[in-house]
Amino acid sequence: MAFPSKKEIQEVLRELENVEPTFILDRKNASAVDKIKYDLCREFVVYMISNKISQVELADRLSLDKARVNKSIKYRIEFFTIDKLLSLLNIIKPSSELKVS
Repeated sequence: MAFPSKKEIQEVLRELENVEPTFILDRKNASAVDKIKYDLCREFVVYMISNKISQVELADRLSLDKARVNKSIKYRIEFFTIDKLLSLLNIIKPSSELKVS
């Protein structure tokens, strides 16, 4: 396997310029609400990985548009309430329980 050419690297970097980064929560200084929302978003990521599905498939299962699913799996917690995240999670994991610690 050869190392990518300079042109290939530049193309990838150009594509990544407009990609929205994943939010990383500072748990030490985060509010309890933000921690719960972050943990709920993690459940969607875990579900996608364990079920080997794409964002599009998750959006279909949740009856959401792809942009909202993208926000959830990028942990963009400011766009969601706890109630909304719980109701969405209940669709794909109806027997899940929320444990606050």
